[in-house]
Amino acid sequence: MSNNKVINTKGKEIEEKRIEGFKSNLRAELIRTGDEGYNEARKVNNGMIDRHPGLIARCVDVADVITAVNFGRENDMLVSIRGGGHNAAGLGVCDDGLVIDLSLMKYTRVDPEARVVRVGAGSTWGDVDHATHAFGLATPAGIISTTGVGGLTLGGGLGYLTRKYGLTIDNLLAADMVLADGSFVTVSAEENEDLFWAIRGGGGNFGVITSFLFKSHPVTTVHAGPMLWELDQATEVMEWYREFIVDAPEDINGFFAFLIVPPGPPFPENLHNKTMCGVVWCYTGPNEQFEDTFKPIRQIGKPALELVGPMPYPAMQSMFDVLYPPGLQWYWKADFMNELSDEAIAEHIKYGSETPTMHSTVHIYPINGAAHSVGKNDTPWNYRDAIWAQNIVGVDPDPNNNERIISWAKDYWDALHPYSAGGAYVNFMMEEGEDRIKATYGDNYERLVKIKNKYDPTNFFRVNQNIKPTV
Repeated sequence: MSNNKVINTKGKEIEEKRIEGFKSNLRAELIRTGDEGYNEARKVNNGMIDRHPGLIARCVDVADVITAVNFGRENDMLVSIRGGGHNAAGLGVCDDGLVIDLSLMKYTRVDPEARVVRVGAGSTWGDVDHATHAFGLATPAGIISTTGVGGLTLGGGLGYLTRKYGLTIDNLLAADMVLADGSFVTVSAEENEDLFWAIRGGGGNFGVITSFLFKSHPVTTVHAGPMLWELDQATEVMEWYREFIVDAPEDINGFFAFLIVPPGPPFPENLHNKTMCGVVWCYTGPNEQFEDTFKPIRQIGKPALELVGPMPYPAMQSMFDVLYPPGLQWYWKADFMNELSDEAIAEHIKYGSETPTMHSTVHIYPINGAAHSVGKNDTPWNYRDAIWAQNIVGVDPDPNNNERIISWAKDYWDALHPYSAGGAYVNFMMEEGEDRIKATYGDNYERLVKIKNKYDPTNFFRVNQNIKPTV
């Protein structure tokens, strides 16, 4: 029995017999301060996050999740939900409270005839890609395969297949959930429709998702990889890119970036540690049309390096995994953009050329194409009419560089925010306050509040980009 106290939100110690009763009703491992593995279990992807929960329940099934939700509610505990642990603000873990850790709930089941995949809440996108690729299928996701399915989906899901097949939420068919009262429900377009609407962009505000059902699409080999230019070509490339990507065939996706070239293969030695601009491409069209499609693209500014070639889709999804292992220090600043004006491009070049560390970068993701075929009120993801999601990240392995990467990201964002559409993609946000959350959801915010009032009136699920109830 542990001698470490567990304190609830009212400042009271939870009795040991209650904790022992909780533990006996779980198949999950229940970890607390001082236990072997505690420090490892409390880690999330962002090494800048250093929180110390009182209890960590590593759930293995839905029954464990129900038991954990009930224990947290009945004992007035602060509760956070951890899936893949990639949340920018580290909101999968909380101080003093209970972490409901879903990372062991990993499973996938593909139905190739129906082109759907059932996914457990602890799965990563690498798990999904591995399962679907065997059947020549893929579900739209992000750009890092170690990202958890749950967090990325609930925030929207922006990545390489967005222009072709939409956001991840546009491909969500159903989900199983445990609500704040401990009840279990299935949500879909035909069942609990209000909740189904809310979870497609509204984050973890409404319950614990224990499994997802996604549409998948025919995707096998893609032509993908980076194309890099010298910084003195950045104005020409950005001016071309802002026009090209709006009207490009939906088979073409490419996000613009400022970056420092990693000092190793496949990059040539003469470019190592050099600050450059680039576009990371992903082409899903017919193989025989690739050369004709990319021939004019290759003429823009005569790239210093092109590494675009055929590869399995899972290889594309995992291309940057090795550069971004768990534990790096991360600081995020983001916005949606309706346009890239000449003035905005000038600010981008000013700050992009000052990228402080090799892992730091700025990405400008296109969100047009198929993502625009869904109405701005059809899901909580309110910026359907935006053209780009801009993400500035200060990243480094060394905590001693935190001040440097944070100040760069903040200054960069301050310079670009006047040109923004107002809100930001929630998966790219740190803890930035209620006004920022309201700006992100726009005229969908009040509808989300009504659904929050109905299903979580006490704000039990509040360690998130929180939509506060009003009841």
